[in-house]
Amino acid sequence: MASEKVVEGLTFLEDGEVLYDDLYLLSETDERGVITYASKSFCKVAGYKVEELIGQPHNIVRHQDMPRVAFKSLWDDVQAKGFWTGYVKNARRGGGYYWVFATVLRKIDKNGKISYVSIRIKPAREEIRKADELYKTLK
Repeated sequence: MASEKVVEGLTFLEDGEVLYDDLYLLSETDERGVITYASKSFCKVAGYKVEELIGQPHNIVRHQDMPRVAFKSLWDDVQAKGFWTGYVKNARRGGGYYWVFATVLRKIDKNGKISYVSIRIKPAREEIRKADELYKTLK
């Protein structure tokens, strides 16, 4: 890799991409997509403090390169099947980006209240390349 800088376990590449290893990025939102929980690893990779994320819409980390149709697919699947898995390019606070392989699950508590849990891991480089190529055709 051409030029990189490693800080607190994150690798910052020259093009703005941030790489991370062995972290599960976890978050939970209410039914409107407002963040109610953000794990330390999610905050670290996204570049936010937990108190900056709680109460914000989850799309605060949405990268402009992501096609709208990808999120339509996500919400259609979550509504129909209760879950979705796929690749997402997210934006870091202050610039840069990171890719995730995400699983989003719908939760319904005993009172019928809906929330969503997102569990994300670092995808393989080849999978990132494929997702990036596909998303460019969908923009």
